[in-house]
Amino acid sequence: MARTFYVPRFRIVLFCIGTVGSLTAFYPDKLSLQKVFARINDEVKIHSRAYETLADATQQVGHRLTGSSNGTRAEAYAFDLLSSYGFKDIRYEPFEVEAWTRDTVTLSVVPYRSDNFRDVSVVALAHSPIEAHIQGEIVDVGNGLEGDFAALKDKLKGKVALVNIGLAAPAKGARNLHRSEKTALAIQYGASGVIMVNLVPGNVLLTGTASVTGKLIPIPSVCISLESGQAIRSWMQEERSPLHAVIDMTNVSRKIRARNVVATLSGTKFPEEKIIVGGHLDSWDLATGAIDNGIGSFAVMDIARTFKALKIKPKRTVEFVLFMGEEQGLLGSRAMVDELKQSGQLDKVRYMMNLDMTNDPTGINAFGRSDIVPFLNTVGETMKQVEPAFANQMQNQAGLHSDHQPFMLEGVPVVGMNGHLSREVLDCYHANCDHINLVNADQLKNTVRYATMLLYALADADDIPTRRQTDSQTRDFLVTQGLRTPLQIANEWRWKE
Repeated sequence: MARTFYVPRFRIVLFCIGTVGSLTAFYPDKLSLQKVFARINDEVKIHSRAYETLADATQQVGHRLTGSSNGTRAEAYAFDLLSSYGFKDIRYEPFEVEAWTRDTVTLSVVPYRSDNFRDVSVVALAHSPIEAHIQGEIVDVGNGLEGDFAALKDKLKGKVALVNIGLAAPAKGARNLHRSEKTALAIQYGASGVIMVNLVPGNVLLTGTASVTGKLIPIPSVCISLESGQAIRSWMQEERSPLHAVIDMTNVSRKIRARNVVATLSGTKFPEEKIIVGGHLDSWDLATGAIDNGIGSFAVMDIARTFKALKIKPKRTVEFVLFMGEEQGLLGSRAMVDELKQSGQLDKVRYMMNLDMTNDPTGINAFGRSDIVPFLNTVGETMKQVEPAFANQMQNQAGLHSDHQPFMLEGVPVVGMNGHLSREVLDCYHANCDHINLVNADQLKNTVRYATMLLYALADADDIPTRRQTDSQTRDFLVTQGLRTPLQIANEWRWKE
């Protein structure tokens, strides 16, 4: 689900911070930190293998869908790559869950009481039914916001909703809804199916989940291209009688076995404390997932390579994790957190750092934990001293929908990096055009450089000011960050109101 973080309306907190504190309490010898950062900088600039290994994997493995044979090959690829970098302590962490995979889907459009069928290229959205065969009049709901559905509330029952995935003509201040939320509204108003129109030109098909809960939905939800959507809408204007959609689909939902891949670097002073740095290795199956999340997961492995190449031995244990199942509902990270809770080890996770489509970072995100901001600000300043091109733009806003979420919901501190991707790259999110040609090798190298510095700073600090939150503190934190409503929609809000 890798992903655009949910940032609630009017809750964006973006700010730049001057020097608030000093690293003296955490690094008695600040100069030594700067020297390590400089070594990291040089090593990655000259010897990074992130782009080369990602390019090779897109050729050797292809897509990396969890539960597929390609997914299994991706897990082995990551294990072998980490081993080649000199890691001895590498393990698979298997988990078994219910997972959705696509099978067949067709969409035909036909005028009422006519046999003039037109077949339309289409892809099923995840968690659509195992089997669906429906026919219904197409009702154009435009952008599919709550007001758009409400305006057609008496016309949608038993019909097929035609909805834009994005905002074709956004109203000032309007926040787009996730495709799963639009599907939920269609179900609420009695629609028999949903046709999502991608707004990216070039016959781009997009996939992803249509379920807010990660469970099967009762009606089929599919995606068509911008051009197909324009053709259907033009046809609707031309016809005197309504157009009908015929959707036939089969999918599979079954127990699958997948494996997170974990490489461990033991700490020298606080080996029982750990910093987890992770990125999801899995991808959707329409393309090779080079951006989502090849740039994140292969950056994680190159960070691991850098630690080994420089023989860096931080005070805390570092676990480099390649998560599977993120796209189908954060399956691998949920499994890891569940296991840590059951074994009583979750308190030992001092920080979780997640790289999901993180590209060419301009700063650090404290994820709503103000107690770490002075520490991160001075770390960022040290990074900027080593590499003046680093903008050091601090942010302090938590978000959802990636592998940090299960850790954050259990009170574990989370940190991230602020990156950016060009419009043409973002247009291929979850789409059939997410290939290696979208990846900028230099920007990927920047991700590795800056993320390695941040990781080392956390792992080697004499003390980290943040602690895991209690259950009540976690609840208050999530409320303050404006995340209660989206968590309630997803049935992830465990606190009684």
